[in-house]
Amino acid sequence: MTRTVRILGTHGVPAAYGGFETAAQHVAMYLRDRGWNVVVYCQLDGDGDITSDRWNGIERVLVPEPREGWKGTSHFDLVSIRHATAHHREGDVWLTFGYNTGVLDVMPRLRGIPNVINMDGMEWTRRRWGLAKQAILLGNERLAGLVGDVLIGDHPVISAYLRRHFGARRVQTITYGAPEVISAPVAPVSDLALAPDAYGIVVCRPIPENSVLEIVTAWSARHRGMPLVVVGPYTDTDPYHLAVRSAASDEVRFPGAIFDADRLAALRLHAAVYVHGHTVGGTNPSLVEAMGAGNAVIAHDNRYNSWVAGPDNAYFRDADDLAVLLDELLPNAERLHRMGEASRTRYREEFTWEHIGAQYEHALLTALARHGHVSQRTEVLV
Repeated sequence: MTRTVRILGTHGVPAAYGGFETAAQHVAMYLRDRGWNVVVYCQLDGDGDITSDRWNGIERVLVPEPREGWKGTSHFDLVSIRHATAHHREGDVWLTFGYNTGVLDVMPRLRGIPNVINMDGMEWTRRRWGLAKQAILLGNERLAGLVGDVLIGDHPVISAYLRRHFGARRVQTITYGAPEVISAPVAPVSDLALAPDAYGIVVCRPIPENSVLEIVTAWSARHRGMPLVVVGPYTDTDPYHLAVRSAASDEVRFPGAIFDADRLAALRLHAAVYVHGHTVGGTNPSLVEAMGAGNAVIAHDNRYNSWVAGPDNAYFRDADDLAVLLDELLPNAERLHRMGEASRTRYREEFTWEHIGAQYEHALLTALARHGHVSQRTEVLV
C-alpha cells in the first residue's frame, strides 16, 4: 500500500529559502525513495488558480500568493491547509514545518487528520521580533503543541522544553542535516584571493544574537597571519553592520552574501577554521554544514552549540575569550586537523540526511498508528 504524506509550512521545492525548505526537500526525497507518495505545497508569487505538477518524482501543489511578508505567508498557509483538507484521504498523514500559523493546525485536528509538526526552535524567544510578534508566535506555538500528533524538536534542549509544556509522549528529537563535502574545487577560494587551509570563515545573518561583532573584534585584536571571511549581506545603513565593519582589521574580508551552495561548500571545505557565534535556537543548519565539510569549529559556548559540535571542538564566551582561543589554535595546524576530524565523525553519527529522513518516517508512522492506520509494531520496526 502506497502511503501519502502532504508537506506544508515551507515555500516548497526546490529549496531556495533556507534551512526549513532544505530539510523539507531532503525528507521529501527520502520518503519518495521509500515508496511514499509525497505532496509538497509550494508558494508562488502572483495571482491565479492552484495548479499542480511534478518535480523529481514529487507532486507539487502550486499556490499563487500576491501578498508579501507575513501576510502572504499566513494566507498561503490557510489556502494550503484548506486544499490539503479537501483532498485528504483516509490513511494520509501531514508533515507541517513550523508553527507560525499554529492556529490553523486546529483544522486538521478537528478532522482527525494525523499531523506531525516541526516546532521550529522556540522561535518566539528571539528578541528581534519585538513583544507583539513574540506574543503572536507564543500563542501559535501553544496551539500547535496542543493539536499536533507528534511534535519535532530539532535539538534535545528544544525537545525538553516541548516535553515540559506538552508532555513527553508526543515529542521526538530530529535535527537538521547537511550533505557531506569530501572534495570541492579550489576556484571559489582563489577567486577571493585566498589560499586553502589558510583562512577562517563565518557564515550567518549579521545580527547581534549571532555574535558577529564579538568574532570580528577578537580576530582583529592582533595580527593573525590569515584572513577571516565573513559571509553575509552587510549594508552601509544598518548600525550593527557598520559597527562590525568598524571593528574589522585589514585581515577581515566581507564578500557579501553567497547563495550558491557549491561555492559556499568549497569555501567551507578549504577553510582552516569555522567560527560560529549563534547564541540562541536549536540545531543550526550552518553549523551542521560546516561539520559536514570537516571544519574545525570554534563556537559560542552554549548548550545548543556544544551538543551539536561535540566535546572535541572549542568554545568561547565573549570577544576576550575568543581572542585567547585564536592565539592558541590558529598556529596549531595539528590541533585544528583533529578538531576537523571530530566534526566529521560527529556529523556522520547524527546529521546525515538518510538518518534524519528515517527519523521523520518513524514520526509519520507514529502519527498514523495513533489514528489506527498502522500497527504499533510497524511503527517500532521502522
